Amino acid sequence: MKNAASIPTPTTTVEGSKNEDESTREWVARSVLENGPSTAVVLGERLGLTPAGIRRHLDTLVAQGILEAREPRLISRGRGRPAKVFVVTDAGRAHFAQSYDDLAAAALRYLRTQGGVAALEGFAQSRATDLERRISLGHLKVEDRLPALVEALSAEGFAASAASLGNGDQLCQHHCPVAHVAAEFPEICEAETAALSRILGSHVQRLATIAHGDGVCTTYIPAPLTIRTPSEIK
Repeated sequence: MKNAASIPTPTTTVEGSKNEDESTREWVARSVLENGPSTAVVLGERLGLTPAGIRRHLDTLVAQGILEAREPRLISRGRGRPAKVFVVTDAGRAHFAQSYDDLAAAALRYLRTQGGVAALEGFAQSRATDLERRISLGHLKVEDRLPALVEALSAEGFAASAASLGNGDQLCQHHCPVAHVAAEFPEICEAETAALSRILGSHVQRLATIAHGDGVCTTYIPAPLTIRTPSEIK
């Protein structure tokens, strides 16, 4: 994930020309893309924009279909209604799609034609193995691996988060750098899911993917079974 310093910043104030407004909106939308769901307050503080300025740009981005306002997944118990978070829509992801997507898809089609499905699956497995090598969590306790995986995936550009459920955990990836290619080649998602299982040392189940048209890649991680001894049963 790129840090704030890597995001092009406007050279003048928000109250500038039309081109300057468009540049700032691009800056705001990219911040949501790279950092995940964000409130207006967080965005304003992150980007150094006034409350009125960030609201104006968010309203425009929502109207353009680039961003969408949603209720937060985790509701605060404090007083007052929780602030909505802004997320990137499918149209927004398409807006940020890299021009090399078409080239990558063409290369994979050629690979499949020349080497068959086995060659394509080999490529997907190689990519997943590289991800697994970069995110090595075997030295951590099982219960510490998910938080570390969230941080590592976010650094890889997946804008990840996690939530605890009653019978397990849920891993969410709010951005997929290869979504457009994976939509045509599901082997990429399948190999990535297997890699996540090995990284966590746990069975996982993919419930949704951006590549298949869902808003978020969602992976369910069931809680480990507790095996009781005969003496404990008594």
